[in-house]
This record gives sequence, structure tokens and C-alpha cells, in this order.
Amino acid sequence: MSISENLKKIKSSIAQHVTLVAVSKTKPNQDLLEAYKAGQRVFGENKVQEMTRKWGELPKDIEWHMIGHLQRNKVKYIAEYVSLVHGVDSFRLLKEINKQAAKYNRIIPCLLQMHIAEEDTKFGLDIKELDEIIDSEEFKSMKNIKIHGLMGMATFTDNENQIRKEFKSLKNIFDDLKPRLKDIDTLSMGMSSDYKIAIEEGSTMVRIGSSIFGSRNY
Repeated sequence: MSISENLKKIKSSIAQHVTLVAVSKTKPNQDLLEAYKAGQRVFGENKVQEMTRKWGELPKDIEWHMIGHLQRNKVKYIAEYVSLVHGVDSFRLLKEINKQAAKYNRIIPCLLQMHIAEEDTKFGLDIKELDEIIDSEEFKSMKNIKIHGLMGMATFTDNENQIRKEFKSLKNIFDDLKPRLKDIDTLSMGMSSDYKIAIEEGSTMVRIGSSIFGSRNY
């Protein structure tokens, strides 16, 4: 199946309120353009250099989402154009995004990444760290970032019950956070292998790569 056919199939399987982020990391521009011509406008990348190059070369109405682990010293390269940072996994990173966004007079939308998987390899905040950020005076005074919600990755496993349990826990954290951050509306969870479970558990944004573009080119 072609990229456009894959896109059509996935879009028909997800509800309208769910945003599809086409994960285009390692893929050439022509693949992204095929998806673009099929109507896709939101693309996710995990390497700053690659995303910045594509941003420079591809149509300007594309929304670029930074979905990978973002190092603080790389924020300055994407602050001018990034549409959403999915993986804010520390207060120090949030401060840097706020600082760099101010240079472009922008408010950068961010998701706080929670650690929900039973794997040590995944980045993310725990509940205590989340509370410390939200309750701090410094956070309340930040003018150049806006928290739109949460992001999380489930354990990479075939155990559907475990995946479901982890997504449920993230949805509960999201619901508990709503009274404190009234504007949050985005729960980014679910990838090619588990997005259907994620949507059943309340995801509003899924990150899908290989099911659209085929396996990765490393």
C-alpha cells in the first residue's frame, strides 16, 4: 500500500477528535510530501538537526512536533518554528524552552512527559516532580510556554493488559491535573503498535510512523 493509502486507512480508524502525528523521522522529503499531498499537516521528528533541515525545505504550513528526547542545548535551534514539544521531562528543559521562545516573541506549546512504563529506558517525570513544577512560583511566572497536556509511552511489550494499565494511569494523572491547569486538552499516547488501545483509554493524539511510512531507514 502507498503512503496515502496507509494514511487514509489509519484516519478512518481513529475518531475525529484524535490528532494524528505522522512520525517522519529518518524518512526522505518525498515521503513527507506524499503524506502532505494526501492532506497530512502534522509531522513528528525526534532529531533536532533533521527536523530543522526539513522545516527549511518543506511547505511552511506543516506543524512540526518534537517527539524525541530534547536536550537543553538544542532548544535554540527549534524555538523559532516548533509547533509542539512532546517530551518535556524536566523543569530545567521547560525553563530553557521558555527562555528561547522569548527571543522569538513566541509562546511554545508543550506537553509534560510522564514516566508510565516499567522500563528504565523511557524518560519522564514522576508525580512528585510534576507537582513540584506545577506548584512552583517560577512556573506560574513563565510567559513563553504553555502546557497543553501530557505525553507518555507504554512499555514495549505484547502484554495488552500492561499497556492498557499504563495508559489508564496516565489518563488518571491527566484528569487529576485538569482542575489545576484548566486549559489542558491534549493527551499524547499511542504509537503504531498500541494506538488503538491508547485511544480506547482516552488518548487525543497518536504518534504513528511505520504504519504510514513503512519500516524505518536507519
